[in-house]
Amino acid sequence: MNAHKRITRVYESATHIPFNDSSKIVIMSDSHRGDGSYADNFAKNQNLFFAALNQYYYNNYTYIELGDGDELWENRRLSDIVDVYSNIYWLLSKFYQDDRLYMMFGNHDIVKGKKECIKRNYNNCYNVRGKKFIPLFPNIEIHEGLILCHTETGNKIFLIHGHQADFFNHRLWKLSCFLVRYIWRPLELIGINDPTSAAKNYKRKRRVENILIEWVEKNNQMLIAGHTHRPVLPDYDETPYFNDGSCVHPRCITAIEIVDGNILLVKWCYMTRFDGTLYVGKEVLVGPKKLQEYFNC
Repeated sequence: MNAHKRITRVYESATHIPFNDSSKIVIMSDSHRGDGSYADNFAKNQNLFFAALNQYYYNNYTYIELGDGDELWENRRLSDIVDVYSNIYWLLSKFYQDDRLYMMFGNHDIVKGKKECIKRNYNNCYNVRGKKFIPLFPNIEIHEGLILCHTETGNKIFLIHGHQADFFNHRLWKLSCFLVRYIWRPLELIGINDPTSAAKNYKRKRRVENILIEWVEKNNQMLIAGHTHRPVLPDYDETPYFNDGSCVHPRCITAIEIVDGNILLVKWCYMTRFDGTLYVGKEVLVGPKKLQEYFNC
């Protein structure tokens, strides 16, 4: 099965989520939450992520995690990651309780597509303070694809992680996992990048993007992906391929927001006030742009 057929298969089996011009949605991906060790790329941005997520929660956004939320190639146990980032999972569970959470799997957390893995690790977690297990995401479904359906116009936005366009990280994911866990992770600690990663290899990144763009043009379907870690929000006259970037950039995390019928690309980073104090703030990188203009293209 070639890449276009793999993407189409995900599209045809995707769960549909209704939204309208009053909906507030934030899409983030590629957090790669790890074990808190020196090799954990998410650790340096965990406070940025929590602050952003907290703002989205209290401003009534629906949170969609577009895959690779957890780093399960470098780490064996999802439960260890939940323990390390218990504050983040506590906040995510509040989204879930409010029916405002959707999760997808990518290549680095592809095992979350198995129901037994989710039941074992995501149904509940251990509360150290209360010394008991408490509900986390009981009966949650982790998706491979989602489709946002505009209730008034019928227009659709296809959400996919994007590794389906990457042969090495999709069809050969078990080999990739082995190489990352036992070869590239130790080498990265001394500064050698993983050449099989689309996020760290420019040629692979462009190849994946080109396949996704070709699919969008062939199917006339707006698409939002992750995987490459390169944030993209096109102009109206360009192919409607979007990318939310990642949460492991050196000094920021990026996200795509859909609010009041608009779409925009934002980043959260540390900012400085005139008195020298630091705070976490949001900066709009591109937009806001009218969704309807993309639908009409």
